[in-house]
Amino acid sequence: MQNSKSIGNKIALARKKINLSQADLAQQVSISAQAVGKWERGESMPDITTLNRLADILGVDLNYFSERHQPAETDDTNTATLDQPSVEAPIEQPQKKNLSWNMSESNWVDVDFSGLKNLQEKFSSSNMKNCKFIDSDLSGLLLKSNNFDGCDFSGSDISNSHIQKCYFANNSFKNCSLKATECSGSYISGCDLTEADLTELAIKSGGFEKNTLTNALWNRSSFIETKIANVVFDGQITDCFFEKCSFTKVTFQNAQLVNTFFKYNDLKNIKFVDCQADRMTYELLRHGKADLTGLTLLP
Repeated sequence: MQNSKSIGNKIALARKKINLSQADLAQQVSISAQAVGKWERGESMPDITTLNRLADILGVDLNYFSERHQPAETDDTNTATLDQPSVEAPIEQPQKKNLSWNMSESNWVDVDFSGLKNLQEKFSSSNMKNCKFIDSDLSGLLLKSNNFDGCDFSGSDISNSHIQKCYFANNSFKNCSLKATECSGSYISGCDLTEADLTELAIKSGGFEKNTLTNALWNRSSFIETKIANVVFDGQITDCFFEKCSFTKVTFQNAQLVNTFFKYNDLKNIKFVDCQADRMTYELLRHGKADLTGLTLLP
C-alpha cells in the first residue's frame, strides 16, 4: 500500500475525473469535507473499509490505491469534425463494477479491518501489527508466509481456512471459530484462544507455545509433529490426536480426556491436575510412560 500522500493524490484525481466536489464526496462517504481535504493533502489516510467504499463511489478498482497501480494519464481535449452532423451516442446503462482487489505483500499497522468478508487469498505474504479483524467473516481464508503481531480476531469466523508458514504472536482469538482449519509449518505463540471453537483444528509441523486456552472447545482436533510448550489444556477433550509431538511444561488441568490418542510422543513433560480419562486414553498415556499422578479413570 502506498503512503498517505500517494493515496490522497489518487483520491483527488479520481474525484475530479467524475466531476465530484470534495463536499459531494464527503456526503456520500458520510464524513466532513475537511476530512476529504486532509486525505487529498496526505495529512491522514482512510482505513480499508472506507477505501472499499471510495473505490465503489469513484468507479475504480480497489487495486487503484495500491503502489503497483499507476493511473493512466487521460487526455480531456475534445475534438470535433467540421461539416459533419452531430450524432447522439446511445445512452449506455451504467454497470456495477465487480471489485477485484488484493492487499498481499504489504505492511499494515494499526488498521481496523473489522467486519470484512471474503478475504480468501487477499492478505498473503503480508505483515500485520496491531490490526483489528473483530467479528469478521474470514472463513475459507488462505494465508501464506504472513506475520501477525498483536492483532485482534475476537469473534471472527476463521473456519475451513488454510494457514501455511505463518507466525502469530500475541494475538487475540477469543470466541473465534477455527473449525476445520489447517495450520502447517506455522507458529502460534502468546495468543489468547479463550472460548474458541477448535473443532477439527489441525496443527502440523509447527509450534504452539504460551497460549491461553481457557474453555476452548477441543473436538477431533489434532497436533502432528508440533512443539507444544507452556500451555494448559482444560475442559472436555474428545477424539483428539497427538502424534510425534514434543511437550515442554504442558499441563492438563480440570480436563476430561475421552478417546484421545497419544502416538509416538515423549510424554515425560506432561502433568495432570484433577483430570479424568476413559480407559483407552488412560492406557495409551500409561504405555507412553506419562506420569499419571492427578489423572483418574472415568467411572
